[in-house]
Amino acid sequence: MIQKILTAMTIIIAGLIALIYAFDVDYLLKGVRVVYLTGNNTAYLSDYKYFDNRIIEPSPVAEPWAKHNKYNTIEETEELAAINKDRETKAFLVIKNDSVLFEKYFDGYSESSKSNSFSMAKSITVTLLGKAIMDGKIKSLDQPVGDFFDEYKTGFGAELTVGNLASMSSGMKWNEKYYSVINITSESYFSDDLRSVILNQKIIEKPGQKFRYSSGDTQLLGMIIEKATNTNLSDYLRNNFTNPMGFENEALWQLDSEESGMEKAYCCFASNAKDFARFGKLYKNNGKWNNEILLDSTFINKATSSVFDASPYYGYGWWLYTFEGKKVYTMNGHRGQFVIVFPEEDIIIVRLGDINIQGDYESGDLYKYISEGYNLATSID
Repeated sequence: MIQKILTAMTIIIAGLIALIYAFDVDYLLKGVRVVYLTGNNTAYLSDYKYFDNRIIEPSPVAEPWAKHNKYNTIEETEELAAINKDRETKAFLVIKNDSVLFEKYFDGYSESSKSNSFSMAKSITVTLLGKAIMDGKIKSLDQPVGDFFDEYKTGFGAELTVGNLASMSSGMKWNEKYYSVINITSESYFSDDLRSVILNQKIIEKPGQKFRYSSGDTQLLGMIIEKATNTNLSDYLRNNFTNPMGFENEALWQLDSEESGMEKAYCCFASNAKDFARFGKLYKNNGKWNNEILLDSTFINKATSSVFDASPYYGYGWWLYTFEGKKVYTMNGHRGQFVIVFPEEDIIIVRLGDINIQGDYESGDLYKYISEGYNLATSID
């Protein structure tokens, strides 16, 4: 009897595997192995260990953050302590006037522990776009995508620009989901040939009309940067940003596969809180780092300004908010990865963790991190 059951189960499993390959959804096998068989129900902070990655070495001239003269002398409030515990925060960092004022790590994480950035990488990819424009590799935000890929020379695709991709207004057929294995977002996450997946997505609406969040937009943008600069995204990032910005620790950018070698431009840059914060500092300082101009200030102004009146919360790769009348812009990632910048107050807040409750802006976790971090930073002279 047991033998018959085992035989039947083997036949069923073999049949399912055959169907997966027959319908060209073999990425499901990797998704189940990486997510569900590790006890998760979606992508998680340490899943980079299950993928091929391109290594970005620490800067040859590492630049540690200075410590504020009141470093870690201010206690977190009961509310901040509670949300950090409840939401399984791994790192909470507050930087004031380019000096670390407060830092705390949880659950065995340290200042050098790697965490998946998820969609914070979108802000990094748009930063690479700004550099490619500055270098003359890409003409402008208005350059047609068809100049790089023939798939976008007809129909609505012929109207698509790199700026539309950076502002999430491509009109691409895309359904953004994170908790379902069978969808285009998951296929992109687990595919071993990401370029083919993206180039098969059609532009079904007129581009440049409205904001619609789509990881496919940023991935296509990354593919354009790769082609325009004739180098991979990791090397372009290393040479133009992580090295001159003094990254202290090794970072990883997740690939679709070693054979294909395409970075997941829309996600999955693994680093730590202090090195993530450097992107906040770069934008806060209008592209200047140690008197060297790494990124054009005009581009930064565009990136941190809204593109569509109907969607004032998004610019080019950065999320836009206000807090008590003050401008705030952020890098946001799945599960609540945040780099929060108060440019006028010279404050940077970083939160990395496992759980995030979104809700409306003022009722979600992001607002609490903004509020708590800001109050902590302004509680000192």
